[in-house]
Amino acid sequence: MNNTPWPTSQTFWQDKRVVVTGGAGFLGSFVVNTLRQRGAAEIIIPRSASYNLVDGDAVRQLLADARPDLVIHLAARVGGIGANREHPADFFYDNLMMGVQLLHESYRQGVAKFVAVGTVCSYPKFAPIPFREDDIWNGYPEETNAPYGLAKKMMLVQSQTYREQYGYNSIFLLPVNLYGPGDNFDPASSHVIPALIKKCVEAKAAGAATIEAWGDGSPTREFLYVEDAAEGIVLAAERYNQSDPVNIGSSYEISIKDLTETITRLTGFNGQIVWDTTKPNGQPRRKLDVSRAQERFGFVSHTSFEEGLRRTVAWYERA
Repeated sequence: MNNTPWPTSQTFWQDKRVVVTGGAGFLGSFVVNTLRQRGAAEIIIPRSASYNLVDGDAVRQLLADARPDLVIHLAARVGGIGANREHPADFFYDNLMMGVQLLHESYRQGVAKFVAVGTVCSYPKFAPIPFREDDIWNGYPEETNAPYGLAKKMMLVQSQTYREQYGYNSIFLLPVNLYGPGDNFDPASSHVIPALIKKCVEAKAAGAATIEAWGDGSPTREFLYVEDAAEGIVLAAERYNQSDPVNIGSSYEISIKDLTETITRLTGFNGQIVWDTTKPNGQPRRKLDVSRAQERFGFVSHTSFEEGLRRTVAWYERA
């Protein structure tokens, strides 16, 4: 438990130069907006055309150009089960090299604090429910996204060892599956919520009788509205200064079957759901213990799942 009085947000951010890798992306755009609302002095969003973060020279150049007080590392190569199965080596290498080099060079160049944002995919496939941070090493991740999950988890090892050896202030956060306006709706790489919204909206418009969903609907997932996730990350950046991993989630668990039926209702698709059981289910259950985030930096999610889904559907229908 952190008993130190927390600074007000404006006081903390008013003189801070912040690099947000992935700041133009889905989660990143909400983090950047939250930082602006907090009054951050300057926010630098590196573009891949200028800084290929897989390349060490580009990482060093970014930090030399930006001279940040704080780095929030959100950039990642991400995708759903299909994309992870097709490109496991790319997902491993790109995510590992980005994270390891950014954290190392941030330490070397004197960046005061590094916020590493990992993934719920780092947890063991059969971790006890709810997932507690202390269980993160008790087994191998779900196979379809293990290369991605393990690559991101190396930032936890790095954060802890750099703090132990160098006294470097870095933190490691584990957000659960995110959703919301601006999500990735590309069927080749999207996650389950945007993929289902897109299928339902298009099927309704076409008058189709069915949509197809992967697996058998039995797995469960926890989802966090992206605006809440951004709030959690920024609060941790302000208030948390330890290398123990921290879950960022809503603690609301729903089966893929119930999720699919909810999305058909909210989109107005009245056809049949056809389950393709030749496709993988992925991890059987996901639900986080979120008590550490509340205890250590006061984060609690506020957006109900149904309200978040309504906003996401409405955004997609307007887009």
